[in-house]
Amino acid sequence: MNRHSFRAGLLAVFLVMAGSLTSSEVGAQNQNDGQRITPHFKDAEIGQVIEAVAAATGKTIIPDIRVRAQVTMLSNTPMTPSQFYEAFLALLQVHSFVAVESGGIIRIVPDANARQLVNQDLPTRINGGSEELVTQVIAVKNINASQLVPVLRPLQPQSAHLAAFPSSNILVISDRASNVNRIMRIIERIDQVGDSDVDIVRLEHASSSEVVRVVNTFFQQAQGGEGGGGQATRVIADDRSNSVLIGGDRSQRLRIKTLVAHLDTPLDNGGDTQVRYLQFADAEKIATKLKEQISATVAITGAAPAGGGAPGGGVAASADRSTTIWADPETNALIITAPAKVMRSLLAIVDRLDIRRMQVLVEAIIVDVTVNKNSELGVNWAVWSEDDDERIPLGLFNQQVGGVSVLDLAGAIDNPANTPSGIQNGSTFGIGRIASSGVNFAAMLRAIQGDSTTNVIATPSAVTMDNQEAELKVAQEVPFVTGSYTNTGGNNNGNVNPFTTVQREEVGTILKITPKINAQGGLVQLKIELESSELTGDSGDANSLITNKRTVNTNVLIEDGGIVVLGGLIRDGATRGEQRVPYLGRIPVIGELFKTRSRRRDKTNLMVFIRPKILHDGATTAFATDAKYNFMRQLQKESSSQKGEVLPLIPFNKDPMLPELPPPTSAPSVLPPESIVPPESKPDEQSSKPQP
Repeated sequence: MNRHSFRAGLLAVFLVMAGSLTSSEVGAQNQNDGQRITPHFKDAEIGQVIEAVAAATGKTIIPDIRVRAQVTMLSNTPMTPSQFYEAFLALLQVHSFVAVESGGIIRIVPDANARQLVNQDLPTRINGGSEELVTQVIAVKNINASQLVPVLRPLQPQSAHLAAFPSSNILVISDRASNVNRIMRIIERIDQVGDSDVDIVRLEHASSSEVVRVVNTFFQQAQGGEGGGGQATRVIADDRSNSVLIGGDRSQRLRIKTLVAHLDTPLDNGGDTQVRYLQFADAEKIATKLKEQISATVAITGAAPAGGGAPGGGVAASADRSTTIWADPETNALIITAPAKVMRSLLAIVDRLDIRRMQVLVEAIIVDVTVNKNSELGVNWAVWSEDDDERIPLGLFNQQVGGVSVLDLAGAIDNPANTPSGIQNGSTFGIGRIASSGVNFAAMLRAIQGDSTTNVIATPSAVTMDNQEAELKVAQEVPFVTGSYTNTGGNNNGNVNPFTTVQREEVGTILKITPKINAQGGLVQLKIELESSELTGDSGDANSLITNKRTVNTNVLIEDGGIVVLGGLIRDGATRGEQRVPYLGRIPVIGELFKTRSRRRDKTNLMVFIRPKILHDGATTAFATDAKYNFMRQLQKESSSQKGEVLPLIPFNKDPMLPELPPPTSAPSVLPPESIVPPESKPDEQSSKPQP
């Protein structure tokens, strides 16, 4: 059916063409308009339509192998070959194909590949209403070409190309000629000269940075209340010339210039004294640093050049004599008297130093796991005679096992008061004969084993400001004997007067830390001094106490919220001991009667971890505080003394408990330091202070 329709349409085309050439009436018309074509294609192959267009227009057309489609082109009005070709181009656009002409040859390719082929140039060769693919370069004169790309891109099909070249401020467009012509008309309407300009206002009395801060604050609040809109207005301060640069629309510039002129008025008292209330920095420390800054500036600018006098030296010396800086500790305020230029420089330094510094929460974890295992096994025996009330030793193997020997055991039988204290540990089996006459003997089999495990986890934490040392100390003052002597004779009337010197040492956990925040990279550099010590319960020489001490001194770099191990110790030791009678102790089975054995195994695992967390603002600080507070409150609930008691020993008496946290309140807005004025100040007293 399609083939029949195509043949009928093609036959109709060529019949019309032939008729137009042979008819005398049409021949007269051809002298004016040329031949006429009435296409009639329905569900025909696009290749057949291409053949008809090539025959009608006389053009050489090469279709791409990917150009395949069933197309329909119907017309009841005769058209010229050029109109027939334009209708053919519109048909290609409907089916996502494009005709690209180069060197007199037309290639039919998909839209996606059209941008990579040689195209036409719109102004000189192609009609503005054509559907051919062209590439056009448009020079933009008054606005930024890059700003037009997001505006014009939605007006183009997906296969079209639009890009800006910022260096030359031009646009490159690759699309169909009709759409390119439309885009050019739109650009012509947009590319108009506006009334945006830049005004420079030189200030005589006020500081340019202060005026710009006030103006920007005012207009930001005004734009926030009005919802924004319109062309943005920029106000920039030039501290070197003490000028204000204003850019934007003419009406906005006039408003800002009026406001700046009003702010640039001299104060009643001359404006050479300023009172600045500090919010975060220490006024006394800042005052000392500012005095050093003034002295250093005078020393640099006051030196005479090699060629002669120093005209700037007199100005510097005058500035030094007319500048006074002192601090009021009670209100944490700076009082500065200086010329206008020096005043601006000093206030700029104060503004950069009086900032809220971030805080760091540093959490350390000290894990100490120790396992000790001891075991001893041995046999002791003794044989002696007590004839004639004299003890005659016949044989003896005596070696302490767990601090007890066979002689200690035999002595305890004669006199129970001499029972060794270590006999209560382990298991002891004894046999023997102890009489006043004859041969006596005693034998002891003793076995003892001891296991001990220590698991210590300490989690000290501290909060400190950036670049500020913090010290956390949870320790006991333990006395250690360092020496003793005895004083006799002299004024003591022969009495002995002993003296003992004692030194108290701190035993516990001591954490010293100094953080330094790299806010851009989210890193924290930590200088850490960590000490963890504890009493072992054993005694050394002169009954002195023995302590275990662990220290870490290091500098580390950690990400915000990351965990790093600072150091550690993993030790695994084994000790084996054996006491035996030479030769006899090596005899199998029987040799066990002539030896004792001991084993000892020690394992120690010690690790120290640390994690810093940057507290950027009050909300982060409150979150970390609430978490610790609720954790301690939960521990108090779990460790309640009356929990689970049927009959409390002290009824109606609750354990002390942390109260619940109050609901969060809205944080007050932080005002700039120069806008703070004490409420007790009178209007006439505020002339020498920065106005809000």
